[in-house]
Amino acid sequence: MKEFYAALSTELMKTRNSKMLPGSLIFFGFIAIMLALLMLVVKHPEIAGNSAVLATKASFISKADWPTYFSLLLQMALTLGAMGPAIVTIWVFGREYSDRTVKDLLVLPVSRINIVVSKFIIVFLWSILLLCLLFCFGIIAGLVIRLDGWNSDLVRHNIIVYSVSSLLTILLFPVVTIITCMSRGYLLPTSFAILMMIMTQFIYIGFPIITPYFPWAVPGLYSGVAGPFSPKPEALSYVILGLTSFAGIAGTAAWWRYADQH
Repeated sequence: MKEFYAALSTELMKTRNSKMLPGSLIFFGFIAIMLALLMLVVKHPEIAGNSAVLATKASFISKADWPTYFSLLLQMALTLGAMGPAIVTIWVFGREYSDRTVKDLLVLPVSRINIVVSKFIIVFLWSILLLCLLFCFGIIAGLVIRLDGWNSDLVRHNIIVYSVSSLLTILLFPVVTIITCMSRGYLLPTSFAILMMIMTQFIYIGFPIITPYFPWAVPGLYSGVAGPFSPKPEALSYVILGLTSFAGIAGTAAWWRYADQH
């Protein structure tokens, strides 16, 4: 356990001292504020003034109330929940290769499995922090602009849906991790994360019958943002998502354990 705590404390120190952590927190908080700004424009169209861009974006929002706002927050969580953890894991794992520190890391008196597990914990907690920040800032901003339709049942329901949807999305980051390790860089895993976002939308529209079995589509199906006519996730859907996550974790551990890192 001492080896594990040493590896985890090292990863915590690197994360705390990085510019990536505060930068990501600021970005997610900014997104929540911008969503509230759009809702404010819907509520008071005169705010947009002569800004055609702001008025156009606000026109896509039907009502300035809490149900609509929660739906926007959820959609943003699913989008950022796919890219945010991906970018975080690419940074946490990929920087060892880009900075050429992986060799120095492997000669430390700490097992490779402990290094991998500590990195996974950092990415998981970091991702949860980002999505919690998005939701909390969103709630505060919504209260500030005084949206209509607030009630305790609505808030409780959306907290549950947001939390589960975010967790399901975060669980898919290990797939990006193994691609990051195998490619030893940033470009391929970033391209993969973007490709999965595009493929998910394409499958929603073109092949709805297979969406319950496509792991990256499951969080959207669970949340209901895909629409009332979209298929519902089955027990097999969650099994497939879990197996996909496990494959990424096992693949990453095996790569660090057996692959030649030189």
